[in-house]
Amino acid sequence: MESMSTSCATLPHHLSSEFLNPNNGNSFIAPIKLRVNHYKSKCELNRRAFTFKGIVAAGASAIATSVLTDSSQGLERLLFKPEGYNYWTWQGRRIHYVVEGKGMPIVLIHGFGASAFHWRYNIPELAKKYKVYALDLLGFGWSEKALIEYDALVWRDQVVDFLKEIVKEPAILVGNSLGGFTALVVAAALPEKVRGVTLLNSAGQFGDAITEKNESEETALQKFILKPLKEAFQRIVLGFLFWQAKQPSRIKSVLNSVYINASNVDDYLIDSITRPAADPNAGEVYYRLMTRFMSNQRKYTLDNVLSQLSCPLLLLWGDLDPWVGPAKALRIKEFYTNTSLVNFKAGHCPHDEVPELVNKALMDWLSTLTSTPLETDKTATPYKVTPPHLYMSN
Repeated sequence: MESMSTSCATLPHHLSSEFLNPNNGNSFIAPIKLRVNHYKSKCELNRRAFTFKGIVAAGASAIATSVLTDSSQGLERLLFKPEGYNYWTWQGRRIHYVVEGKGMPIVLIHGFGASAFHWRYNIPELAKKYKVYALDLLGFGWSEKALIEYDALVWRDQVVDFLKEIVKEPAILVGNSLGGFTALVVAAALPEKVRGVTLLNSAGQFGDAITEKNESEETALQKFILKPLKEAFQRIVLGFLFWQAKQPSRIKSVLNSVYINASNVDDYLIDSITRPAADPNAGEVYYRLMTRFMSNQRKYTLDNVLSQLSCPLLLLWGDLDPWVGPAKALRIKEFYTNTSLVNFKAGHCPHDEVPELVNKALMDWLSTLTSTPLETDKTATPYKVTPPHLYMSN
């Protein structure tokens, strides 16, 4: 999976990562404004290394009832429940999810280090018209911290089975960061169950940005001496980084660096990230994600996955993201023609930073899919996005 961009919840901007595909754009505070991009542009995607983040989560008991409260923004906000909402057993593992509303199903997939609670301002609004699911990927949020070898296909299989066993009908997949790439690989693997995909500052890189390694030439010295020493050093360093990453003050600092408007960097958001890190297995899961998982992603590239996609694609992109800039969105749109693109003056997590604008853009696009059959032509004419002035905030 090419560079998987970390969710805005946990990665410090000064650290580098194969997961990130940053574009050295501005990170200044600017007025919230949305614009629609209709042009195409070729671009080279810079790579940056990674080290930090992936804070993972604590399990809790199931509660099926959900309550909505008003936020300071005047938007409805999902009630934060330390015990979680609903639980599903998948391959013997405990998986947390939220479900609200009635209608065509939408499945929300969080980014690296986040959870279902990161969709706090989107679930209530979308649930007024649709049946909304938000699940925690294995190893994150309130889902089990399984001690397994993590791979992109683990989350693909988890979401595929969630669609089959819980949702049980064709759905729209919406993903931020790592969740965006997960949505793409699910749509490619199970086209009959996916009506459309929405990406918000998605992870993943194009194949030409990846330098393949010839691992067959590994020497005995590298295998038996240098590699074990490297792993021991990594464990020490990553253990310290994990301890540092889960400190509330550090999390707040990182969030402030990727939220252009930091008014939503509040106790709710920080608590939804720090609580999962209390799980006894959280540190080991973090180590596995940051070493073995990330080193195995070169074979999963955006061009490979997009070439298998057959449904409408919507890109909701925060142009001021210091990790994944607008160049990637333009290249995705150029590669996959059945794509609509909406740009926001926001950072890595536009759904939580400018939720009212994201909700509006997403629901306008969804309204074009509800009365039409499943789209199977990747060259179909993309939905024409509503003129930007209709999305402007005061």
